[in-house]
Amino acid sequence: MDERERAVAEFQRAGRESSRLSVLFRHALAGRLGLTVTDMECLDFLMDTGSATAGQLAEQTNLTTGAITSMIRRLEHAGYISSERDPADRRRVVATINPAKIAEGVELYQSYGDEVAEVLNGYTTEQLVFLSQHYDRMSAAYTRQMQRLRTG
Repeated sequence: MDERERAVAEFQRAGRESSRLSVLFRHALAGRLGLTVTDMECLDFLMDTGSATAGQLAEQTNLTTGAITSMIRRLEHAGYISSERDPADRRRVVATINPAKIAEGVELYQSYGDEVAEVLNGYTTEQLVFLSQHYDRMSAAYTRQMQRLRTG
């Protein structure tokens, strides 16, 4: 195995470990909040967008519309979101994040956020740009593969 092959293998190992630990962390955090990991992924998307239709949430979470309806009810009952009929199309439901309730979950992330800030302080601006590009490319690969799995 040459130097590049070793570097690729080490990169893949580190990526798998990071992914595994991320999943475990998200499960632990979701458990503390009385949510599922999928609920958390939905909230994470809504934190970026502010609101979304049930169809958009289904697409983001890879859930059926029936499962999304249940999740919206669960998150609404817990106070994390509100939902209303779309005035432009009464058939659609729009879920909107409740920032005050989200702040409770953000507190649990605080120590993690502090550690991430320390890690990021060790990188140059150029390295951070590179890492962002890497995450974007990996996200695109995940998206393509999820689409492939959905269609067959």
